[in-house]
Amino acid sequence: MTKQAVIFDMDGTLFDTESIFQQEWNRLAKERGLSLPDHFKYEICGTSGEAMNRMIEKFYHVPEGSEIQRLCKERVARRLLESVPEKPGCREMISFFQEKGWPLAIGSSSPAAQIRANLSVTGLLPFFDAIASGDEVSRGKPAPDIFLLAAGKLAIPPKDCYVFEDSPNGILAAAAAGMRPVMVPDLMPVTDEIRQKCFAVFDTLIDARRFFMEMLR
Repeated sequence: MTKQAVIFDMDGTLFDTESIFQQEWNRLAKERGLSLPDHFKYEICGTSGEAMNRMIEKFYHVPEGSEIQRLCKERVARRLLESVPEKPGCREMISFFQEKGWPLAIGSSSPAAQIRANLSVTGLLPFFDAIASGDEVSRGKPAPDIFLLAAGKLAIPPKDCYVFEDSPNGILAAAAAGMRPVMVPDLMPVTDEIRQKCFAVFDTLIDARRFFMEMLR
C-alpha cells in the first residue's frame, strides 16, 4: 500500500478557537465604534497575511490592516496560553492515524509560534512530524502553498495526503494542492460547491474517525 499522510488545519478543525478569534475581532471593532456584519466571519475565516489584511481594511475601513491583525492575534494568543479548547474527537483522531503509522502534519494559517504554543499546551506536539504555517508562505489559503509545504516536509506526494479542514478556503486550498480534502464544518456550513471538492464531509471528528476505522480495516 502506498504510504499516506494526514495534514490537519488547526483553528476550527482540531481546536475550538475560531469563536475566540471572532470575539476579539468584534471587540476590536467595537473599540473603534464599528459593528461587524455576521458575514464577516465567513470572509475572514481561513485567511492569513495580506489576504487577511484586505478583509480587515474592507470591514474596519482602514487603509492598512496589519496593525489590527497583529492586535487580534496577540489577544487570542494571551487567552490560549491559559487553555486551548479541543474539538470533540480531536485527540482520538490524531491517535488513530499515529497508531496506523501515518505521518502527521499541521497546515495552518496561524504563525508557527502560535501553532507550537497550542500544541504544547494541549500536549499534542509530539504527535506531529511537521508544521507548515502561514508565516512560511507568501500566499495563504485558498492558495495551496501551506499544504504543499506540509507535504514537502513530510516527503509524501500531495495525491497521498488527506487534509482535514473546517473552512471553504481550506478545502479550496487542499483541492488546489491535489490532495484529498475532508471537511468537518465549524463556523461555516458546507455548500454544494465545496462539497463537490471534498473526499468526505463529517459533522464531527468523531464521525470522521469511525469512517476511517472502517475504511482502513
